[in-house]
Amino acid sequence: MKLFRRLYEWILHWAETPYGPIALFVLALAESSFFPIPPDPLLIALCLGAIKKSWRFAFICSLASVLGGAVGYLIGYAAWEPMAPFFFKYVPGFTEESFQRIMVHYQDSGFLYVFLAGFTPIPYKIFTIASGVFQLNFPLFILASAISRSLRFFLFAGLFRKFGPGIKVLIEKYFDRLAWLFLALIAAGFLLMKYLI
Repeated sequence: MKLFRRLYEWILHWAETPYGPIALFVLALAESSFFPIPPDPLLIALCLGAIKKSWRFAFICSLASVLGGAVGYLIGYAAWEPMAPFFFKYVPGFTEESFQRIMVHYQDSGFLYVFLAGFTPIPYKIFTIASGVFQLNFPLFILASAISRSLRFFLFAGLFRKFGPGIKVLIEKYFDRLAWLFLALIAAGFLLMKYLI
């Protein structure tokens, strides 16, 4: 948990600088395609530091996250072709036939997968890249991303506008438990995806 706390504190320090909104944009953009740290803690810190700007911060975070999702989609779409032969040859059980089955299934339920990943703690970047690999309809992908990411970040902003600094006190007090809960939710999300796919 010490590593999580250090990352948490590093992210939060940006909220105390004039570059907070820019850092939020960059973090949300990067997290949607390759970076491991979610933008939520910085969004929370910015909202608590300027409650009246919460909707603005949520909009910045949502927009950047959807743009980053598009980058992740393009990574999957463009990088899969040269990587596919390696997967088919060296990854046990990963055959062209199994890939085709997964691709058809993803085409049918891709909107749901992207929506769940965008709204929950499941790493969203995995599904942005997978959507490119499986060539999910791009407008559908953007729609699922825009709805789920906006719901998530505007929900945070709304909670902080309503309850204010009291939530920050709770986060600090129960940080370790919340971090474990966050990891448990990620694991539960992956189990859910396993059964859905």
